[in-house]
Amino acid sequence: MTAVQQVLSVRPVAQKDFATWCEYWAQYQAFYKVEIDTQTTRTTWERFFDSREPVHCAVAANAENIFGFVHFVFHRSTWSQNDFCYLEDLYVCPSVRGQMIGKQLIEYVQGQARENHCGRLYWHTQQSNQTAQRLYDWIAEKPGVIEYRMPL
Repeated sequence: MTAVQQVLSVRPVAQKDFATWCEYWAQYQAFYKVEIDTQTTRTTWERFFDSREPVHCAVAANAENIFGFVHFVFHRSTWSQNDFCYLEDLYVCPSVRGQMIGKQLIEYVQGQARENHCGRLYWHTQQSNQTAQRLYDWIAEKPGVIEYRMPL
């Protein structure tokens, strides 16, 4: 176990985390070659703190630093009486990758999904994201689903 892992906890995001979250959110967008406008970013941040919203954020942190984040959404499904949990975004700071922080963030969401009696926890990644897929293939099953999108 590394020094980072020994003192790391995963917890709900706090207002004081905004600057670091924003920096990581920008890096996450750069990786996926997308640009989310400032107003959407601000709305997303505000949703994390609105108890009526099904959108959540947790961070992997020690006393001094944040090392990554995870966003997840609870939603209804026609395939289950219980909600599903969609892990929408996962980011780990490049300097600490390979230390199982991503796994800890996913396990946090898994715990939240269980606590909320969800029928499924699922997520997507790009076909080109081979690094993340090594972790995902280790801890989850790949159902063979292909996603299609239609512009609105």
